[in-house]
Amino acid sequence: MRKLRTLVLMAAIAVAGIGGCAPLSMGIFTPIPVPPWVTERMQEKYCHKNDWRTPVLPPIKEGAPPPLCEDPPDQARILRALPKVPRGIPYFYEEHRDNIVTTTELIVDKIDPPRFFPLIGLAQLHHCHWKCTVYYDETIESGYPFPFRCTRPRVQVVYIDLDHLHLCPGPSDDVKQSVTRDLSGP
Repeated sequence: MRKLRTLVLMAAIAVAGIGGCAPLSMGIFTPIPVPPWVTERMQEKYCHKNDWRTPVLPPIKEGAPPPLCEDPPDQARILRALPKVPRGIPYFYEEHRDNIVTTTELIVDKIDPPRFFPLIGLAQLHHCHWKCTVYYDETIESGYPFPFRCTRPRVQVVYIDLDHLHLCPGPSDDVKQSVTRDLSGP
């Protein structure tokens, strides 16, 4: 009789825990509310992590012309560098950017003399600085308490540095060939 009473009590506790308003009634499967900005922060952190890293390139060949900064930043990278649009409240205040046009202009293209960089070794820093001008229409909307829409043309300038390093092998030809072979792969 005692075992039956314990079994019935345990079954009643299990049933009470599954239903009702118990906060952890679903155990590890209980949904947890997450604010929308958490997803945006994760995308910034993991999807575009190379935006702020400096690539290390092979050495500049002797006798060849120095490399040029030929690749301007793409539109997605420029838009990520712009200040964020303020988060609004739906139907009360919403802000949008429409009709986006970007232009890029090379400001600096120079190569520094070789120097030692920690974790890299002897390398040359190649400066590639771009001035990016963004033309867009800023639209502010509201639907409550009275509906309105305001569209204004805007211009913002963003400066982006696409600096990178060129390794510098030692003065002997054996070291130069070894570095070239290691970087080019099999």
